[in-house]
Amino acid sequence: MSTLKIAPFIALALAAAMLLGACKDGKHPPQTMGAGGPIEVETITVASQAVSLSEELPGRTSAFRVAEVRPQVGGILQRRLFTEGSEVKAGQLLYQIDPASYQAAYDSAKAALARAEAAEYSARLKADRFRTLVRTQAVSTQEQVDSEAAWKQTVAEVAAARAALETTRINLDYTRITAPIGGRIGKSEVTEGALVTAQQPAALAVIQQLDPMYIDVSQSSVEMLRLKKEVDSGQLQVDAEGKARVGVLLEDGSQYPHPGTLEFADVTVTMSTGTVILRVLTANPDHVLLPGMFVRARLERGQRPDAILAPQVAVTRDIKGIAQALVVNKESVVELRRLVTGQIIGDSIVVESGLQAGDRVIVAGLQKVRPGAAVKAVEAGAASAASAEGGQPATQNKAE
Repeated sequence: MSTLKIAPFIALALAAAMLLGACKDGKHPPQTMGAGGPIEVETITVASQAVSLSEELPGRTSAFRVAEVRPQVGGILQRRLFTEGSEVKAGQLLYQIDPASYQAAYDSAKAALARAEAAEYSARLKADRFRTLVRTQAVSTQEQVDSEAAWKQTVAEVAAARAALETTRINLDYTRITAPIGGRIGKSEVTEGALVTAQQPAALAVIQQLDPMYIDVSQSSVEMLRLKKEVDSGQLQVDAEGKARVGVLLEDGSQYPHPGTLEFADVTVTMSTGTVILRVLTANPDHVLLPGMFVRARLERGQRPDAILAPQVAVTRDIKGIAQALVVNKESVVELRRLVTGQIIGDSIVVESGLQAGDRVIVAGLQKVRPGAAVKAVEAGAASAASAEGGQPATQNKAE
């Protein structure tokens, strides 16, 4: 083999020998540093500040009351007496069923009652007369007893006839279908000339009371227990009646002008999700909220005077999902801090533990450093100002 072919293998062997010697001496390659010194990173110094804590829960709106309008007697619809989508009042006439047959039945029952009352009158007079005649033995005791029984029978017939008349009157009234509640009525499922039947499964129309409005939100059972403790301890803001106040955010992210109150929690935990339904009641005078809308309920949890906020860009998570951040200590060395985080507020997150006021967390240059590395910390605001004034990037070693 020629000398030119052997030369590359000799160079590779020498490099391996040098690396092996370094390992035997217990030395490791140093942390990569820029040509001008330690790697420059941008930091933000965290400080304690007063914040308003709240919790947002997803939810759906539902009507305060819902009534499905159904006929209670059968017949042909003659008229529809409302405008679809309009407001109706309780007792307002909505539909008129042809009342002819029911009016005839009512008149017949009324005549039957008059006939029964006439028979009762005759039987009562006969019974009264027989009570007098039996004392003089003009009639036998048996005849007097029979007259009393005949009179009482006619009294019962009058009561039955009066009940039958009331039934026909009710059925006649049912031909006028009225609104059971006040609210907004939807579209009509039938038109004039349609045949409807008593207690049919399909509703003629649906009325929904939209003011006030319910908001049903779901929360884990663990969070619900914590919520109850906060209400009992007074940490959660409540109104004069002791109910927790709830803000409402609409689908477009805007704030709903009418705050609500937390009414109650469901008595059952959904086994598949481990959540409980909470019901919020809020005013809806302008009918901005409609049933089925997606909203977010914000529970105000009071003020924290000394909360530690960290930028979200500085907080990462490991493979186990544990929050962590890189901090530059007083010796300008990078430290890894395990964090316990809380509520997200804007572009920051509340840190329950792991950071203290005055800690410098790295917000830019995270990919270039690791725990134990010496760095040059530059405040993020100062770095941006220097970049704007000098027209140079804030991180000098970026290319390196």
